[in-house]
Formats: sequence, C-alpha cells, structure tokens
Amino acid sequence: MSLSLVVMAIGAIIFVPAATVRSFDLFLVGLFIIGTGLALLQTAVNPYVSIIGPSESAATRMSIMGISNKIAGILAGLIFGFITLSDVDAIEASLASMNAVEQAATLDELASRVIVPYYIIAAVLAVLAVVIWMSSLPEIQGEEDDEEAVPDNAADTSKSSILQFPHLLLGVLALFLYVGVEVVAGDTIISYGKSLDISLSVARYFTQITLACMLLGYIVGIFTIPKYISQAKALAICAILGLVFSVGALVTTGYASVACIALLGLANSLMWPAIFPLAIYKLGKFTARGSALLVMAISGGAILPLIYGTFSDMFNSQIAYVVLLPCYAYICFFAIKGHKVGLK
Repeated sequence: MSLSLVVMAIGAIIFVPAATVRSFDLFLVGLFIIGTGLALLQTAVNPYVSIIGPSESAATRMSIMGISNKIAGILAGLIFGFITLSDVDAIEASLASMNAVEQAATLDELASRVIVPYYIIAAVLAVLAVVIWMSSLPEIQGEEDDEEAVPDNAADTSKSSILQFPHLLLGVLALFLYVGVEVVAGDTIISYGKSLDISLSVARYFTQITLACMLLGYIVGIFTIPKYISQAKALAICAILGLVFSVGALVTTGYASVACIALLGLANSLMWPAIFPLAIYKLGKFTARGSALLVMAISGGAILPLIYGTFSDMFNSQIAYVVLLPCYAYICFFAIKGHKVGLK
C-alpha cells in the first residue's frame, strides 16, 4: 500500500512540468504512472479488506471504502471544476475569436491552474505512504493457506493453479464489465448532456450526480448487507436496476435520459463490493493472485468506452448506450449462478 502511494505521488508531480509546457503526452505519462500506483493499491487493499473479517460482511466493509472513495471523487470533481473550469463557457466561446498568440497564452494560463492542486496531491500521497508504512496494521499472509488467520477463506487444498477456480474467472469477467459500465456512465454523461444542447456549465456537474447516486447505494449496502440481503442478492438487484436504467436512457429524451444515466451510479454502487469478495471466496493461498487478476479486469474501463465511442460514431451517443445491456445481463448471471460455479 505504501509503495502504491509513492508511485501515485510520482505520477501526480509529473503533472507540474506537463502543465508548464502544456504537453498532452506528458500528462498521459503522469496519468499512466498514477494508474500504475492505483493498480498496486487495488491489488493490496481489496483482498485485505475482504479477508480481514467474515466473508459474508465483506461487501459492507468495501462499501465503507466506497463511501470514502466516492466522497473524494465528488469533492475532487467540484474543487477541480471550480479551480480550472469556473469560466470555461466564456473561454470556450472566446477562443475562436483569438489569434494564435492569444490562444496560446489563454491555454497556458488554463493549464497552469492544475499545478498547485497536484503539488498538494503529491504531498498528501507521500505523507500517507509514510503513515501506512509506520502503522500497526496487521499483516495477512496471503500466500499461506492459514485457516486460523482466515478461516472462511480456506481453499480446496487439491487445487494447484489459480485457473482451477471457475467462479474466480467468471468474476474477473463480471468485474471487467462492471468497471466498463461504470466508466461509460460516469465519463460520458457530460458529453451526452452537451449533445442534448445542455450547456457545459450545467453538464459538468453530471458526473458528481452519478457519484452521489453511488454514494447513496454504498450507504444502503452498509445497513442491509448481510443483515437483510446477501452479497449475491444485492448484486443481482443492482444488475437488474442497471438494465432498467439503461433501457430508460434509451427510450427517454432530454434531462430524463440524462437522469437514467446518472442513476446508473446507484445500480453500480454495490457491484465492486459484491463481485470482489464473491470472486476471491475460498481461494486460500491463491487470494493475492486472484486479486491481481481482478484488478487487471479494471481494464474494462478502458475498453468498453471505446466500444461505446464506436457505436456513438456509427449511430449517436444515445443509441450507443445499448452496449450496457449485455454487460448488466452477464453481471446478473454471475450474481445468481456464476459465483457458485466450481464451489463445493
């Protein structure tokens, strides 16, 4: 966890020279390094939170993590939006009338607004890395099938390969599709709003609304799992809601259609907290490797938006949301049956 935060801090600090020279390629390098740190962090944190307590309440613990995550996402979006995009409509309208020198100066000033925030982000990440390194958090020996340490995560000792756990492999695909639909919902809603002639000054808040819906779902999960519903049942309900809201986005227009995309945040909220523990259940000494496979499934967030974009170019940005339907249908299958495959 400490190493991952250091890597993320390095990525964040690269945004400073990237903004100074206004290099998109250098921004991408910084983002790639931050993504690398996030992958390390996810690989360490998710199995840690899942197996540090009873498996049936893992979704509750991960929902608490999700609340912290989404609150941070909402606040970061609002703060960065205020710092960098508070006058974006005026800048966007005036750029066309500027000469090349004026455009360059305006864009330089706009890019420079991220320098101080990313200095702060890098410093906070570095401090957190030191704090976690020096903390007394208990170690979990994931490579040992220690039934006393994690009694409900002991695997079948006859298994010799991570590929011998079909419920894990099905879970990897479920997580791949889930992350894809989450990114499509959160990252396309602004451009979708603009395509409906909603001004950017209004549309830029849509992603925060989506995150707020996810936050609401996490809160519901904390109070209902596993006291009233199981992790698998919560996942099935969320998948069905995803299908309903996706259809709603396709058959309605205007703000109603945008609202359906935002409500996908509610449908997506309990998917990661449910899929992850269901997929690594009974992996025993293979838990760390299973977690690594699941974290690799985050690549769905890079691939599915490309498919959405292709459909959007072929048809339009609304019809393109049809790509969500088979994804939610498969996640529903995993919730009902897939997570049980191969388990005794």
